[in-house]
Amino acid sequence: MSRTGVFFLRALPPGSWRGHGLAGLAFLAALALRWGLDGSLPPGFPYLTFFPAVILTSFIAGTGPGVLCAGLCGLAAWYWFIPPYDSFGLTGNTALALGFYVFIVGVDIAIIHAMRRAGARLAAERELSAALAERQRTLFAELQHRAANNLAFIGALLALNREQVAADPAAAPAVFDEAVRRLEVIGRLHRLLHDPAALDRPLEEYLRTLCADLLDAAGAGGIACRVEAADIRFDLGRLTTLSLLLTELITNSLKHAFRGRSGGLVAVTLGRLPSGRLELTVSDDGPGMPARGTGPGGGSLGLVIADALARQLQGELILPAPGDSTTRLLFDP
Repeated sequence: MSRTGVFFLRALPPGSWRGHGLAGLAFLAALALRWGLDGSLPPGFPYLTFFPAVILTSFIAGTGPGVLCAGLCGLAAWYWFIPPYDSFGLTGNTALALGFYVFIVGVDIAIIHAMRRAGARLAAERELSAALAERQRTLFAELQHRAANNLAFIGALLALNREQVAADPAAAPAVFDEAVRRLEVIGRLHRLLHDPAALDRPLEEYLRTLCADLLDAAGAGGIACRVEAADIRFDLGRLTTLSLLLTELITNSLKHAFRGRSGGLVAVTLGRLPSGRLELTVSDDGPGMPARGTGPGGGSLGLVIADALARQLQGELILPAPGDSTTRLLFDP
């Protein structure tokens, strides 16, 4: 369809008063031209100027105005240009001529109607494709940005590991094993986050998948993870940071709460407080935090990392009191 046709499709939607006005003008122009040619035309051409008027009206203004123009043109041709003239007399020849006219304009209007519908569908598909392409471009740019940030995060982790090794060289194997484990978990997290459908999934479903993946990576088959989350949406950056923080908290529970136990429960909740802030809690059915874990970081590298991630969310990480096992994160939406 030409650009002019698309312009008129938008300018004159079917059923609008402008479309029906155009039908009336096209009819009057066709009638005037037919009267002007009446003396120079041989008998048998009552619809010569009316067919183009119907076709143009249907193409520009739509099916409704096209039918209106066809009806006016048919009546005019019947009254003035088909014998007996100046009357709506009906003879066999008149009925045949009118039937021919109805068939021709009916086929024309039907074809044009189908073309207009196909053009409208094509335009809608183009707009949808353009929107999807823009979304994919934005998502790709955001993923590149997050990948760069996460590589910086990994570099910071390795720097902390180096400090641990420098302070206690004998702990180097355990430190490197822990670094490998963290990199494996971050790799799993990236595969989960880089799923194109990740941002469209309900948050509770996403967190449940994340927790199940962490338990699977840790080989904790006897430990269950219960997740309850409100219907909250995050952009990719905040979702990544929240996922990394949740990974550290769950990993900390798996390391310290289930020693000597083959099973247990980790509970994760994320909801909105009456104040409007969001609250993430991670708890387990273990013995609770030891006395040394009352300050930020609690002496554990994982909690130091979690505290840093909480600050990236402009949030506050509240560690459990001795004997308690619930860690809370308060942050703004």
